[in-house]
Amino acid sequence: MSLRLAVTGLTGQVVSALIERAPRDVEIIALGRPQLDLGVRKAVLQGLRHSRCDAIVNAAAYTAVDKAESEPEVAMRINGAGAGHVAEAAAELGVPLLHLSTDYVFDGALDRPYREDDRTSPMNAYGRSKLAGEEQIATAHHNHVILRTAWVYSPFGSNFVRTMLRLGVTRDEIGVVADQLGNPTNALEIADAIVAINRRLVADSSQELRGVFHVTGQGDASWADLAEATFGFAQRHSYRPVRVKRITTADYPTAAPRPLNSRLDSAKLRAHFGLSLPHWRESLETCVFRLVTKPL
Repeated sequence: MSLRLAVTGLTGQVVSALIERAPRDVEIIALGRPQLDLGVRKAVLQGLRHSRCDAIVNAAAYTAVDKAESEPEVAMRINGAGAGHVAEAAAELGVPLLHLSTDYVFDGALDRPYREDDRTSPMNAYGRSKLAGEEQIATAHHNHVILRTAWVYSPFGSNFVRTMLRLGVTRDEIGVVADQLGNPTNALEIADAIVAINRRLVADSSQELRGVFHVTGQGDASWADLAEATFGFAQRHSYRPVRVKRITTADYPTAAPRPLNSRLDSAKLRAHFGLSLPHWRESLETCVFRLVTKPL
């Protein structure tokens, strides 16, 4: 079945992954600024009306987590109201909407991975804006999937793995936080999941396929674990040795507080869609090989 997906955003990790990864029978229509600005309702409605799509993926977002603390209204306009504009367009067109959300809707206080029905309690402005977007979508359009993910990396854009490799070119040792836990997730595999989910949404109107789902790579890690694995894989391909100094969150203060536990439980996605992403180490090795041997 051919599929035409309208995707908000032009250069983000997931958009780039979708463009690269989409099968031949899936057409990606990427829509972004200046023509489509999530904060401008008229532009969103017009842009998506003209896309002639089978489904919409809302991948665009304000993602500057620390900067959001000083301009929360901007984050809320894009991530909150903007998501509502996209949902309004999807409802008008009568097509499914898949919206990307985040682990930061939780405060990290649980001692286990978060499930979809756990209480949300964002601890920073970015998380509050993303939760507002989830709420706007749930109100505006019943035919939706809210897909929460975490710790996204890829060969594209700005992300932790690429930052580590860049810093490692000139540093022998890098301090990395070791007391925050999460599930590193490759954007290329998120893209695969997005295509598979949308195929089901277009073909099957079952209510059990709608709602909130979590999608992450398998396995837990700290940021320090992720950094060590990144450098370990890179050194197999003649990258210089880099030591990781394990530090605490308190040692590395940021404007926006981060949850100590960002782990997400993806069992619901596996049960309803039959989808399960590979272990993060397996995905990371492939990504690092590409970045070290064929850098963008």
